[in-house]
Amino acid sequence: MPAAEESRTAAETATQPACWRRAVTAAEGAEGLPRPGERVAVTGCGTSWFMAQAYAALREQAGQGETDAFASSEFPADRHYDRVVTITRSGTTTEVLTLLSALRGRTPTTALTADPKTPVMDAADAVAVLDWADEESVVQTRFATTALAFLRAGLERHGTLPPGVKPVTEAAADAELAITQPLPAAVLGAEQWTFLGRGWTYGLAQEAALKMREAARAWTEAYPAMEYRHGPISITGPGRVAWIFGDLPEGLSGEVDRIGGTLIADSDGGLDPMADLIRAQRLAVAVAESKGHNPDHPRNLTRSVILTD
Repeated sequence: MPAAEESRTAAETATQPACWRRAVTAAEGAEGLPRPGERVAVTGCGTSWFMAQAYAALREQAGQGETDAFASSEFPADRHYDRVVTITRSGTTTEVLTLLSALRGRTPTTALTADPKTPVMDAADAVAVLDWADEESVVQTRFATTALAFLRAGLERHGTLPPGVKPVTEAAADAELAITQPLPAAVLGAEQWTFLGRGWTYGLAQEAALKMREAARAWTEAYPAMEYRHGPISITGPGRVAWIFGDLPEGLSGEVDRIGGTLIADSDGGLDPMADLIRAQRLAVAVAESKGHNPDHPRNLTRSVILTD
């Protein structure tokens, strides 16, 4: 019997190390990246919103300025910012374009997109086109992380990263390991997954959970790591996973063990949290395929959400 053809989602996931390295080069001469000291808001929808959350926390941890993240539909349009950064793979998302139109002429805007033939090119003051990271799959993998790598490289360009956060080139090397490392059997066979993060990695936890819902139609949740013990731990037990991105809070491992859950924490293994997200993307594909779902065609989703009156 011939082997099943690899999904586009899986193939695109495997290209992320090269995409991240290219993002570093692209950031070196990019216009519109936030400058140290600017008050910045970052926005997007779905996956892009979670990347915005990660970057906002990372920028503040780096001491480069106050940074907020909002879903585009919930953006406080009357609040003052020195710059607003939007992330939109398709360049056609209704909420993003509506927001950019509202900000036109009063707040400088920068957009990150994968498609240079879309309305966002004219809607934003500055545009970074990451078209080498575009995707055929509806489910985002490489564009999202490449956008975050691009913004993260922008922090490096201005000379500071938070303590313990690696340069993007080192994260890309970790990503190569994440693509090939076997996933634990207990994770592949679980019935429920809870993803956790602290600071900038909370956005990654949110994104990991979304990938599992989109591709695998799985029961997943995401929380700040320290909030996990304030209720969400009640669903953990045998056959269920708690997966943390970044540093493991003291005592959490023992609590998960005590109730029979499986803890996944790569802080000891040294993988960059963004590289660890690749492992969660691979898990989403594997679980989807084990259930007979096609990860390239998630239920009820399209590449871009375009609202009509």
